[in-house]
Amino acid sequence: MSLTLVRALRSASLPRIAFIGAGGKTTAMFQLARALIKENRSVIVTATSHLGLWQIPFADVHLIAEAPATLEANRHKLNGVILVTGDLNGERTKPLNDHTLTWLHQYCEDQSLPLLIEADGSRQRPLKAWTEHEPPIPSLVDQVVQVVGSTGVGKSLNDEHVYRPEVFSNLSGLNIGEPVTPDALIRVLKYTEGGLKNIPAHARRTVLINQADTPELQAVAHGLVQPLLPTYDSVVISSLKQEQIFAVHEPIAGIILAAGESTRFGKTKQLLDWKGKPFVRAVTMTALEAGLSPVIVVTGANAEKVESAVKDLNVITVRNEDWKSGQGSSIKAGVLSLNRPPPGLPQIRHQIYSIENNDLNVVFGGGKVGAAIFLLTDQPQITTSILRALVQKHAEGLYPIVAPMVMDRRANPVLFDRDVFADLTTLEGDVGGRSIFHKHRVEYLPWHDDSLLLDVDTPEMYQRLISNETL
Repeated sequence: MSLTLVRALRSASLPRIAFIGAGGKTTAMFQLARALIKENRSVIVTATSHLGLWQIPFADVHLIAEAPATLEANRHKLNGVILVTGDLNGERTKPLNDHTLTWLHQYCEDQSLPLLIEADGSRQRPLKAWTEHEPPIPSLVDQVVQVVGSTGVGKSLNDEHVYRPEVFSNLSGLNIGEPVTPDALIRVLKYTEGGLKNIPAHARRTVLINQADTPELQAVAHGLVQPLLPTYDSVVISSLKQEQIFAVHEPIAGIILAAGESTRFGKTKQLLDWKGKPFVRAVTMTALEAGLSPVIVVTGANAEKVESAVKDLNVITVRNEDWKSGQGSSIKAGVLSLNRPPPGLPQIRHQIYSIENNDLNVVFGGGKVGAAIFLLTDQPQITTSILRALVQKHAEGLYPIVAPMVMDRRANPVLFDRDVFADLTTLEGDVGGRSIFHKHRVEYLPWHDDSLLLDVDTPEMYQRLISNETL
């Protein structure tokens, strides 16, 4: 499954996206426009910054519009990739004024057309920093793509490689002439007066690390991912010159299903001992160590005892009062808890919420996660290795479902992409996520640890687990 730019950016059917930064903004914008044109008769492209005249031929039609009347008069030409700018000024176009941009946005709304906006200038450098008036990002956008040229990492901090090197120096702490280190670039991108400057609070934030044309540059790009993910909703690694997306990294949640009554076993499995820890605590710590975020523990039967086993960990606990109806309700509770918290709700370390009658009384979330891995508390032997492998496989293709395959048998845990969440919330009764496998592509991850095939349903299986027997 080859990743497209549309898929990598998780572009809505009618996106409103601003491109900022350096190292391939224009290329990214027009490549996305060409991809979106397959689903739309037109895609509108504009700029709140200057464009070079050399950029105009990327569009099918160029309209100079200083006022809405110009656009009204040329409605019949609005087919294909349409570039709308202000007047020409030497070798550049002028930005579109606010009044005309507002009209253009409303036109796109009325006609159900995508709107892509270049909202920055970098004079074709791979990296940049921002002066007081930059970047001019309009509030109407629902996503901002911060483009970064990986070829700038390791190069001297000077005007050849960085647009506005003095500002970059102030933001990064580097001296002019010093090599641009990954840590310095990360500081600039995470700084409120740097990469985050003027991004609307409601907009999805994406870093598009471009120019990763070689394995060495791809390694540089991968090194930037984890430090950026707490600040950005996704980090995309690409070579737009090769029209290739190598990976899309997003926060991946861990949802631990710990609501069952353990009727077959005869006692609370969540609290059985595994190497000195209760099952539920062992699974939760593995999820945290693997970097899953947020980690959500769904409880039900014996809730207070189960919750006490993880109360000092950095987790969210969701209490499913409907646990008797089966695993489907716990899956639904976990998925619904991934919504963002209401405005003003504090980011707390540990909290209990309830789900009753299939509706969450209070919804708390872990941000715009890209997927969730569902873990069973009766599999404390799960390792960080399999969790990280599932995350990496998902990043390579944004597959709807990723599942381990052990000795030609499907195993747990399983990762579900955010596009599948809606289907997971429809589950009822004692039905797990596998019931929707037939509706989505499943990418299987070959794995050679047969302990993944063992879950503790009976005391005999528990004895097999603690005696390290294989299947």
